[in-house]
Amino acid sequence: MKLDKKNAALIVIDMQNSFCVNGGGCARVGLPVENLARAIEPCRQLIACARDAAIPIIYTRYVCRPDYTDAGVIFHELMPELIEAGALRAGSEAIEIVGELTPADGDFIVDKNRPSAFYATDLEPILSGLGTDKLVVCGVTTNCCVETTVRDASQRDYKTFVIEDAVAEFEDDRHEIALRSMDMLFADVLKLDDVRHAWQ
Repeated sequence: MKLDKKNAALIVIDMQNSFCVNGGGCARVGLPVENLARAIEPCRQLIACARDAAIPIIYTRYVCRPDYTDAGVIFHELMPELIEAGALRAGSEAIEIVGELTPADGDFIVDKNRPSAFYATDLEPILSGLGTDKLVVCGVTTNCCVETTVRDASQRDYKTFVIEDAVAEFEDDRHEIALRSMDMLFADVLKLDDVRHAWQ
């Protein structure tokens, strides 16, 4: 697939305090958030590149109701410790985008309560309204919310590009496996410099 500026959008997946900052919900349950923080600077550069090229920027946030009634099996059965830690609770500082990547006026913010940014959100109507057919994806985590969103994008026939040096995972092996899986069938895996060249 060819990446260019026409009909492209940048999706920044879940670059939130809870995932990327010490003291957030994920850190409180012992997850190595420092591994996810590696994506902050590459995402910042990618966002700047998109702004320079007048590419629409869409941020996603993983947000649960304060009582977690909408959090589903992931929180209630698989990782209930996240509820105990108050992770991703609506109204908390934990759900906000990290300070280095603060959205600007005119950017889009899509809140979700499942790994896919397409599930029960307004992402698809936004993309349709923008006339988007190409998605550039960055953020966290590679193996969970990034990959789930990318698979859903592929099934909707978006030309999807994952920026390997602007995504991160808690564990390096799952990061690498996810990139290989996406690159096989669901997206082209590129580097930040490839996007810079395409969007110049």
